[in-house]
Amino acid sequence: MSRILLGVSGGIAAYKALEFVRLATGAGHALRVVQTPTSRRFVGTASFAALSGAPVLVGEFQRDPARGAFPGQRPPAHDPIAHLELMANAEVFLIAPASANTIAKLAAGLADNLLTSCALAADCPTVLAPAMNSRMYEHPATRENLRTLRGRGVRIVEPTGGRLASAGEQGIGRMAEPAVLLQACEAALGGAGGAPHDAAGEGATTGANAGGGDAGATSGPLAGRRVLVTAGGTREAIDSVRYIGNSSSGRMGLALAQAAARRGAEVVLLCANVALQAPAGVRRVDVVSAGEMLAACEREFPSCDVLLMAAAVADFAPAQASEGKIKKSGRQGLSLSLSPTRDILTELSARRRDGQTLVGFAAEHGADGLAAAEGKLSGKHLDALVVNDISREDIGFDVQDNEVTILTAARDGAIERLEVPRAAKESVAESILDAVERLRGSG
Repeated sequence: MSRILLGVSGGIAAYKALEFVRLATGAGHALRVVQTPTSRRFVGTASFAALSGAPVLVGEFQRDPARGAFPGQRPPAHDPIAHLELMANAEVFLIAPASANTIAKLAAGLADNLLTSCALAADCPTVLAPAMNSRMYEHPATRENLRTLRGRGVRIVEPTGGRLASAGEQGIGRMAEPAVLLQACEAALGGAGGAPHDAAGEGATTGANAGGGDAGATSGPLAGRRVLVTAGGTREAIDSVRYIGNSSSGRMGLALAQAAARRGAEVVLLCANVALQAPAGVRRVDVVSAGEMLAACEREFPSCDVLLMAAAVADFAPAQASEGKIKKSGRQGLSLSLSPTRDILTELSARRRDGQTLVGFAAEHGADGLAAAEGKLSGKHLDALVVNDISREDIGFDVQDNEVTILTAARDGAIERLEVPRAAKESVAESILDAVERLRGSG
Protein backbone atom coordinates (compact mmCIF):
# COMPACT_ATOMS: atom_id res chain seq x y z
CA MET A 1 0.00 0.00 0.00
CA SER A 2 1.35 3.43 -0.99
CA ARG A 3 0.42 6.86 0.35
CA ILE A 4 -0.95 9.29 -2.25
CA LEU A 5 -1.63 12.94 -1.49
CA LEU A 6 -4.25 14.31 -3.88
CA GLY A 7 -4.37 18.05 -4.49
CA VAL A 8 -7.60 19.32 -6.06
CA SER A 9 -7.70 22.78 -7.66
CA GLY A 10 -10.70 24.62 -9.07
CA GLY A 11 -12.35 23.26 -12.21
CA ILE A 12 -15.28 21.21 -13.39
CA ALA A 13 -12.96 18.19 -13.70
CA ALA A 14 -12.85 18.03 -9.90
CA TYR A 15 -15.67 15.51 -10.08
CA LYS A 16 -13.24 13.07 -11.74
CA ALA A 17 -10.98 13.36 -8.70
CA LEU A 18 -13.69 11.64 -6.64
CA GLU A 19 -13.51 8.62 -8.95
CA PHE A 20 -9.72 8.66 -8.63
CA VAL A 21 -10.03 8.39 -4.85
CA ARG A 22 -12.44 5.49 -5.21
CA LEU A 23 -10.12 3.64 -7.59
CA ALA A 24 -6.97 4.33 -5.59
CA THR A 25 -8.41 3.23 -2.25
CA GLY A 26 -9.88 0.18 -3.95
CA ALA A 27 -6.38 -0.68 -5.17
CA GLY A 28 -5.11 -0.56 -1.59
CA HIS A 29 -3.54 2.89 -1.53
CA ALA A 30 -3.96 5.30 1.39
CA LEU A 31 -5.27 8.75 0.39
CA ARG A 32 -5.25 12.22 1.87
CA VAL A 33 -6.82 15.13 0.03
CA VAL A 34 -6.08 18.86 0.08
CA GLN A 35 -8.34 21.26 -1.80
CA THR A 36 -8.03 24.86 -2.90
CA PRO A 37 -10.88 27.08 -1.70
CA THR A 38 -12.08 27.47 -5.30
CA SER A 39 -12.34 23.71 -5.80
CA ARG A 40 -15.04 23.57 -3.13
CA ARG A 41 -17.34 25.39 -5.55
CA PHE A 42 -17.28 22.22 -7.66
CA VAL A 43 -16.93 19.36 -5.12
CA GLY A 44 -17.29 19.62 -1.34
CA THR A 45 -14.88 18.26 1.24
CA ALA A 46 -17.43 15.82 2.65
CA SER A 47 -17.38 13.74 -0.53
CA PHE A 48 -13.60 13.37 -0.51
CA ALA A 49 -13.58 12.63 3.22
CA ALA A 50 -16.17 9.89 2.84
CA LEU A 51 -14.27 8.16 0.00
CA SER A 52 -10.78 8.54 1.47
CA GLY A 53 -11.71 7.83 5.10
CA ALA A 54 -9.56 10.77 6.21
CA PRO A 55 -10.02 14.46 6.99
CA VAL A 56 -9.79 16.84 4.04
CA LEU A 57 -7.81 20.06 4.44
CA VAL A 58 -8.40 23.38 2.67
CA GLY A 59 -6.82 26.17 4.73
CA GLU A 60 -3.18 26.58 5.68
CA PHE A 61 -4.14 27.26 9.30
CA GLN A 62 -6.83 24.59 9.53
CA ARG A 63 -6.16 22.05 12.26
CA ASP A 64 -5.74 18.52 10.93
CA PRO A 65 -7.49 15.98 13.18
CA ALA A 66 -5.19 13.26 11.78
CA ARG A 67 -2.10 15.42 12.43
CA GLY A 68 -0.65 14.72 8.97
CA ALA A 69 -1.05 10.94 9.17
CA PHE A 70 -2.50 8.86 6.34
CA PRO A 71 -5.01 6.05 6.94
CA GLY A 72 -3.12 3.17 8.54
CA GLN A 73 -0.47 5.44 10.08
CA ARG A 74 -0.14 6.34 13.75
CA PRO A 75 -0.50 10.13 14.20
CA PRO A 76 2.33 11.97 15.95
CA ALA A 77 1.85 13.04 19.56
CA HIS A 78 2.11 16.74 18.67
CA ASP A 79 0.27 19.01 16.22
CA PRO A 80 2.71 19.40 13.30
CA ILE A 81 2.64 21.98 10.52
CA ALA A 82 0.08 20.50 8.15
CA HIS A 83 1.73 20.85 4.74
CA LEU A 84 5.13 19.74 6.02
CA GLU A 85 3.81 16.63 7.78
CA LEU A 86 1.60 15.64 4.85
CA MET A 87 4.53 15.85 2.44
CA ALA A 88 6.82 14.00 4.85
CA ASN A 89 4.36 11.10 4.79
CA ALA A 90 3.27 11.20 1.13
CA GLU A 91 4.95 8.87 -1.36
CA VAL A 92 3.51 10.59 -4.45
CA PHE A 93 1.72 13.93 -4.85
CA LEU A 94 -0.98 14.07 -7.56
CA ILE A 95 -2.54 17.41 -8.47
CA ALA A 96 -5.76 16.72 -10.38
CA PRO A 97 -7.29 18.75 -11.75
CA ALA A 98 -4.48 21.26 -12.12
CA SER A 99 -5.98 24.55 -13.29
CA ALA A 100 -4.10 27.09 -15.39
CA ASN A 101 -3.92 29.32 -12.33
CA THR A 102 -2.45 26.60 -10.11
CA ILE A 103 0.05 25.59 -12.83
CA ALA A 104 1.20 29.21 -13.08
CA LYS A 105 1.67 29.39 -9.30
CA LEU A 106 3.65 26.15 -9.24
CA ALA A 107 5.91 27.31 -12.07
CA ALA A 108 6.58 30.57 -10.21
CA GLY A 109 7.19 28.78 -6.90
CA LEU A 110 4.32 30.52 -5.13
CA ALA A 111 2.90 29.08 -1.92
CA ASP A 112 -0.26 31.08 -1.27
CA ASN A 113 -2.59 28.22 -0.29
CA LEU A 114 -2.29 24.76 1.25
CA LEU A 115 -1.98 22.95 -2.09
CA THR A 116 0.83 25.13 -3.43
CA SER A 117 2.57 25.06 -0.03
CA CYS A 118 2.52 21.26 -0.19
CA ALA A 119 3.97 21.37 -3.71
CA LEU A 120 6.85 23.59 -2.60
CA ALA A 121 7.62 21.19 0.26
CA ALA A 122 7.37 18.04 -1.87
CA ASP A 123 10.38 15.72 -1.98
CA CYS A 124 8.42 12.84 -3.51
CA PRO A 125 7.37 12.39 -7.18
CA THR A 126 4.82 14.98 -8.28
CA VAL A 127 2.25 14.15 -10.97
CA LEU A 128 0.24 16.94 -12.60
CA ALA A 129 -3.01 16.52 -14.57
CA PRO A 130 -3.92 19.78 -16.36
CA ALA A 131 -7.59 20.51 -17.02
CA MET A 132 -8.89 23.69 -18.61
CA ASN A 133 -10.39 25.19 -21.75
CA SER A 134 -8.33 24.52 -24.87
CA ARG A 135 -7.60 28.22 -25.39
CA MET A 136 -6.12 28.45 -21.91
CA TYR A 137 -4.17 25.22 -22.39
CA GLU A 138 -2.72 26.39 -25.71
CA HIS A 139 -1.79 29.85 -24.42
CA PRO A 140 1.99 30.39 -24.60
CA ALA A 141 2.11 31.18 -20.88
CA THR A 142 0.55 27.84 -19.94
CA ARG A 143 2.77 25.93 -22.37
CA GLU A 144 5.87 27.64 -20.97
CA ASN A 145 4.77 26.96 -17.39
CA LEU A 146 4.37 23.27 -18.19
CA ARG A 147 7.80 23.18 -19.81
CA THR A 148 9.25 24.75 -16.67
CA LEU A 149 7.62 22.15 -14.45
CA ARG A 150 8.77 19.29 -16.69
CA GLY A 151 12.29 20.63 -16.42
CA ARG A 152 12.02 20.32 -12.64
CA GLY A 153 11.01 16.67 -12.88
CA VAL A 154 7.25 17.07 -12.54
CA ARG A 155 5.39 14.36 -14.46
CA ILE A 156 2.68 15.79 -16.69
CA VAL A 157 -0.34 13.64 -17.57
CA GLU A 158 -1.47 15.38 -20.73
CA PRO A 159 -5.15 16.29 -21.14
CA THR A 160 -7.19 14.70 -23.91
CA GLY A 161 -9.33 16.09 -26.71
CA GLY A 162 -13.10 16.15 -26.86
CA ARG A 163 -16.11 18.01 -25.54
CA LEU A 164 -15.24 20.77 -23.07
CA ALA A 165 -17.27 22.31 -20.23
CA SER A 166 -18.31 25.35 -22.28
CA ALA A 167 -21.40 24.54 -24.31
CA GLY A 168 -20.57 23.51 -27.87
CA GLU A 169 -16.80 23.70 -27.46
CA GLN A 170 -14.42 20.92 -28.51
CA GLY A 171 -10.66 20.78 -28.07
CA ILE A 172 -7.70 19.71 -25.96
CA GLY A 173 -8.09 20.27 -22.25
CA ARG A 174 -10.14 17.43 -20.78
CA MET A 175 -8.42 15.96 -17.74
CA ALA A 176 -7.12 12.43 -18.19
CA GLU A 177 -9.39 9.69 -16.88
CA PRO A 178 -8.99 8.54 -13.24
CA ALA A 179 -7.70 5.10 -14.22
CA VAL A 180 -4.97 6.75 -16.28
CA LEU A 181 -4.04 8.98 -13.35
CA LEU A 182 -3.75 5.96 -11.08
CA GLN A 183 -1.44 4.29 -13.61
CA ALA A 184 0.68 7.44 -13.70
CA CYS A 185 0.95 7.53 -9.91
CA GLU A 186 1.91 3.87 -9.73
CA ALA A 187 4.48 4.39 -12.49
CA ALA A 188 5.93 7.32 -10.52
CA LEU A 189 6.16 5.05 -7.51
CA GLY A 190 8.09 2.51 -9.52
CA GLY A 191 5.09 0.19 -9.33
CA ALA A 192 2.75 -0.17 -6.38
CA GLY A 193 4.75 -0.65 -3.25
CA GLY A 194 7.98 0.39 -4.98
CA ALA A 195 10.61 2.80 -3.78
CA PRO A 196 9.09 6.16 -4.70
CA HIS A 197 11.81 8.51 -3.55
CA ASP A 198 14.28 6.95 -5.99
CA ALA A 199 12.21 8.53 -8.79
CA ALA A 200 11.91 12.00 -7.30
CA GLY A 201 14.66 13.49 -9.40
CA GLU A 202 13.66 11.97 -12.73
CA GLY A 203 12.93 14.38 -15.53
CA ALA A 204 11.01 12.01 -17.79
CA THR A 205 7.63 13.20 -18.95
CA THR A 206 4.83 10.78 -18.25
CA GLY A 207 2.19 10.56 -20.95
CA ALA A 208 -1.51 10.49 -20.44
CA ASN A 209 -1.33 6.74 -20.26
CA ALA A 210 1.79 6.26 -18.18
CA GLY A 211 3.24 2.87 -18.87
CA GLY A 212 5.54 0.59 -16.97
CA GLY A 213 8.87 -0.70 -18.17
CA ASP A 214 12.06 1.16 -18.88
CA ALA A 215 12.04 4.92 -18.92
CA GLY A 216 13.29 6.76 -21.98
CA ALA A 217 17.04 6.64 -22.44
CA THR A 218 19.15 9.77 -21.94
CA SER A 219 21.73 8.70 -24.52
CA GLY A 220 21.66 6.87 -27.83
CA PRO A 221 21.68 7.54 -31.57
CA LEU A 222 18.59 9.78 -31.31
CA ALA A 223 19.62 11.62 -28.14
CA GLY A 224 18.75 15.30 -28.39
CA ARG A 225 16.25 14.64 -31.18
CA ARG A 226 12.50 15.08 -30.96
CA VAL A 227 10.37 12.36 -32.54
CA LEU A 228 6.66 12.83 -33.25
CA VAL A 229 4.67 9.59 -33.59
CA THR A 230 1.00 9.24 -34.49
CA ALA A 231 -0.92 6.08 -33.60
CA GLY A 232 -4.40 4.56 -33.73
CA GLY A 233 -7.37 5.33 -35.95
CA THR A 234 -9.49 8.47 -36.14
CA ARG A 235 -13.26 8.53 -35.67
CA GLU A 236 -15.49 10.85 -37.67
CA ALA A 237 -18.83 11.64 -36.06
CA ILE A 238 -22.10 10.76 -37.79
CA ASP A 239 -24.19 11.90 -34.84
CA SER A 240 -23.73 12.15 -31.08
CA VAL A 241 -23.19 8.37 -30.68
CA ARG A 242 -22.18 6.96 -34.09
CA TYR A 243 -19.01 7.42 -36.08
CA ILE A 244 -17.01 6.24 -39.08
CA GLY A 245 -13.79 4.58 -37.95
CA ASN A 246 -11.27 1.85 -38.64
CA SER A 247 -9.78 -1.10 -36.79
CA SER A 248 -6.32 0.32 -36.06
CA SER A 249 -5.33 -0.50 -32.47
CA GLY A 250 -2.31 1.79 -32.28
CA ARG A 251 0.11 -1.06 -31.50
CA MET A 252 2.52 -0.15 -34.29
CA GLY A 253 2.66 3.49 -33.25
CA LEU A 254 3.24 2.60 -29.60
CA ALA A 255 6.03 0.22 -30.60
CA LEU A 256 7.66 3.01 -32.62
CA ALA A 257 7.38 5.44 -29.70
CA GLN A 258 9.01 2.94 -27.36
CA ALA A 259 11.83 2.20 -29.82
CA ALA A 260 12.53 5.91 -30.34
CA ALA A 261 12.56 6.58 -26.59
CA ARG A 262 15.02 3.73 -26.05
CA ARG A 263 17.34 5.35 -28.60
CA GLY A 264 17.39 8.56 -26.57
CA ALA A 265 14.76 10.66 -28.38
CA GLU A 266 12.26 12.96 -26.75
CA VAL A 267 9.02 11.40 -27.96
CA VAL A 268 5.58 12.94 -28.42
CA LEU A 269 2.86 10.36 -29.11
CA LEU A 270 -0.42 11.51 -30.69
CA CYS A 271 -3.00 8.79 -30.03
CA ALA A 272 -6.27 8.55 -31.94
CA ASN A 273 -8.65 6.40 -29.87
CA VAL A 274 -5.94 4.09 -28.52
CA ALA A 275 -7.01 1.97 -25.55
CA LEU A 276 -3.54 0.52 -24.98
CA GLN A 277 -1.10 1.76 -22.36
CA ALA A 278 1.59 4.05 -23.74
CA PRO A 279 5.29 3.43 -23.08
CA ALA A 280 6.98 5.18 -20.18
CA GLY A 281 9.08 8.23 -20.93
CA VAL A 282 6.88 9.62 -23.72
CA ARG A 283 4.41 12.48 -23.77
CA ARG A 284 1.00 11.26 -24.89
CA VAL A 285 -1.68 13.49 -26.40
CA ASP A 286 -5.09 11.98 -27.18
CA VAL A 287 -7.25 13.03 -30.13
CA VAL A 288 -10.44 11.69 -31.69
CA SER A 289 -11.01 12.94 -35.24
CA ALA A 290 -8.89 13.71 -38.29
CA GLY A 291 -9.40 17.40 -37.61
CA GLU A 292 -8.07 17.05 -34.07
CA MET A 293 -5.13 15.00 -35.34
CA LEU A 294 -4.31 17.72 -37.87
CA ALA A 295 -4.46 20.42 -35.19
CA ALA A 296 -2.19 18.41 -32.87
CA CYS A 297 0.27 17.71 -35.68
CA GLU A 298 0.37 21.39 -36.65
CA ARG A 299 1.17 22.21 -33.03
CA GLU A 300 3.94 19.62 -32.58
CA PHE A 301 5.46 19.25 -36.05
CA PRO A 302 7.52 22.47 -36.26
CA SER A 303 9.73 21.42 -33.32
CA CYS A 304 10.16 17.76 -34.26
CA ASP A 305 13.14 16.23 -36.06
CA VAL A 306 11.43 13.00 -37.13
CA LEU A 307 7.78 12.37 -37.96
CA LEU A 308 6.48 8.79 -37.93
CA MET A 309 2.91 9.04 -39.26
CA ALA A 310 1.64 5.59 -38.26
CA ALA A 311 -1.97 6.58 -37.46
CA ALA A 312 -4.80 5.46 -39.74
CA VAL A 313 -6.42 8.83 -40.49
CA ALA A 314 -9.81 8.85 -42.18
CA ASP A 315 -9.82 9.93 -45.82
CA PHE A 316 -13.50 10.90 -45.65
CA ALA A 317 -15.84 12.24 -42.96
CA PRO A 318 -19.57 12.98 -42.89
CA ALA A 319 -20.18 16.34 -44.51
CA GLN A 320 -22.21 17.39 -41.49
CA ALA A 321 -22.63 15.50 -38.22
CA SER A 322 -26.04 15.51 -36.55
CA GLU A 323 -26.02 17.25 -33.16
CA GLY A 324 -28.26 14.64 -31.56
CA LYS A 325 -28.81 10.93 -32.09
CA ILE A 326 -30.37 10.01 -35.42
CA LYS A 327 -33.52 8.03 -34.66
CA LYS A 328 -34.16 4.71 -36.38
CA SER A 329 -37.94 4.92 -35.97
CA GLY A 330 -39.74 5.41 -39.28
CA ARG A 331 -36.57 5.27 -41.37
CA GLN A 332 -36.24 2.95 -44.34
CA GLY A 333 -32.56 3.73 -44.71
CA LEU A 334 -29.88 6.31 -44.08
CA SER A 335 -27.77 8.11 -46.65
CA LEU A 336 -24.55 9.82 -45.72
CA SER A 337 -22.80 12.53 -47.68
CA LEU A 338 -19.03 12.26 -47.19
CA SER A 339 -16.42 14.92 -47.73
CA PRO A 340 -12.65 14.37 -48.03
CA THR A 341 -10.56 15.20 -45.00
CA ARG A 342 -7.40 17.25 -45.31
CA ASP A 343 -4.29 15.18 -46.10
CA ILE A 344 -2.21 15.71 -42.98
CA LEU A 345 1.02 14.25 -44.31
CA THR A 346 0.88 16.26 -47.53
CA GLU A 347 0.25 19.49 -45.62
CA LEU A 348 3.08 18.84 -43.18
CA SER A 349 5.46 17.91 -45.98
CA ALA A 350 4.76 21.21 -47.71
CA ARG A 351 5.90 23.16 -44.64
CA ARG A 352 8.84 20.98 -43.58
CA ARG A 353 12.12 22.62 -42.66
CA ASP A 354 15.64 21.45 -43.39
CA GLY A 355 16.77 18.58 -41.21
CA GLN A 356 13.34 17.01 -40.72
CA THR A 357 12.75 13.36 -41.65
CA LEU A 358 9.22 12.37 -42.66
CA VAL A 359 8.08 8.75 -42.69
CA GLY A 360 4.60 7.85 -43.87
CA PHE A 361 2.67 4.60 -43.48
CA ALA A 362 0.42 3.08 -46.10
CA ALA A 363 -2.07 0.26 -45.64
CA GLU A 364 -2.41 -1.22 -49.12
CA HIS A 365 -4.52 -4.13 -50.30
CA GLY A 366 -3.06 -6.95 -52.36
CA ALA A 367 -0.34 -7.36 -54.95
CA ASP A 368 -0.71 -3.92 -56.56
CA GLY A 369 -0.23 -2.12 -53.24
CA LEU A 370 3.49 -1.42 -53.65
CA ALA A 371 3.02 0.32 -56.97
CA ALA A 372 0.40 2.60 -55.43
CA ALA A 373 2.65 3.23 -52.44
CA GLU A 374 5.56 4.30 -54.66
CA GLY A 375 3.34 7.03 -56.07
CA LYS A 376 2.57 8.24 -52.53
CA LEU A 377 6.26 8.33 -51.61
CA SER A 378 7.10 10.74 -54.42
CA GLY A 379 3.79 12.58 -54.49
CA LYS A 380 3.93 13.51 -50.81
CA HIS A 381 7.70 14.22 -50.86
CA LEU A 382 8.46 11.77 -48.06
CA ASP A 383 11.81 10.35 -47.02
CA ALA A 384 10.35 6.89 -46.50
CA LEU A 385 7.05 5.06 -46.69
CA VAL A 386 6.25 1.93 -44.68
CA VAL A 387 3.81 -0.35 -46.50
CA ASN A 388 1.84 -3.28 -45.12
CA ASP A 389 -0.64 -5.52 -46.91
CA ILE A 390 -4.01 -5.36 -45.16
CA SER A 391 -5.42 -8.15 -47.33
CA ARG A 392 -3.64 -10.58 -44.98
CA GLU A 393 -5.33 -11.44 -41.70
CA ASP A 394 -2.13 -12.44 -39.87
CA ILE A 395 -0.48 -9.01 -40.03
CA GLY A 396 -1.46 -5.34 -39.86
CA PHE A 397 -4.47 -3.97 -37.99
CA ASP A 398 -5.22 -5.08 -34.44
CA VAL A 399 -2.80 -8.04 -34.35
CA GLN A 400 0.56 -8.51 -32.64
CA ASP A 401 2.67 -9.10 -35.77
CA ASN A 402 3.45 -7.13 -38.88
CA GLU A 403 5.37 -7.54 -42.13
CA VAL A 404 6.27 -4.42 -44.04
CA THR A 405 8.18 -3.04 -46.98
CA ILE A 406 10.10 0.19 -46.38
CA LEU A 407 10.34 2.36 -49.47
CA THR A 408 13.01 5.07 -49.63
CA ALA A 409 13.98 7.41 -52.42
CA ALA A 410 17.57 6.98 -53.62
CA ARG A 411 19.65 9.96 -54.72
CA ASP A 412 19.41 8.92 -58.37
CA GLY A 413 15.62 9.05 -58.19
CA ALA A 414 15.15 5.30 -57.95
CA ILE A 415 13.05 3.82 -55.19
CA GLU A 416 14.71 1.32 -52.89
CA ARG A 417 12.76 -1.45 -51.20
CA LEU A 418 13.64 -3.04 -47.89
CA GLU A 419 11.59 -6.10 -47.00
CA VAL A 420 11.03 -6.59 -43.25
CA PRO A 421 9.76 -10.16 -42.70
CA ARG A 422 6.91 -10.99 -40.37
CA ALA A 423 7.79 -10.34 -36.74
CA ALA A 424 6.37 -8.81 -33.58
CA LYS A 425 5.56 -5.14 -34.08
CA GLU A 426 8.23 -4.21 -31.55
CA SER A 427 10.84 -5.86 -33.77
CA VAL A 428 9.43 -4.24 -36.91
CA ALA A 429 9.60 -0.86 -35.15
CA GLU A 430 13.32 -1.35 -34.55
CA SER A 431 13.84 -2.01 -38.26
CA ILE A 432 11.95 1.16 -39.12
CA LEU A 433 14.05 3.20 -36.67
CA ASP A 434 17.19 1.67 -38.18
CA ALA A 435 16.02 2.98 -41.56
CA VAL A 436 15.38 6.42 -40.06
CA GLU A 437 18.90 6.53 -38.66
CA ARG A 438 20.34 5.61 -42.06
CA LEU A 439 18.31 8.38 -43.69
CA ARG A 440 19.63 10.86 -41.15
CA GLY A 441 23.19 9.68 -41.65
CA SER A 442 23.57 8.28 -38.11
CA GLY A 443 23.33 4.62 -38.98
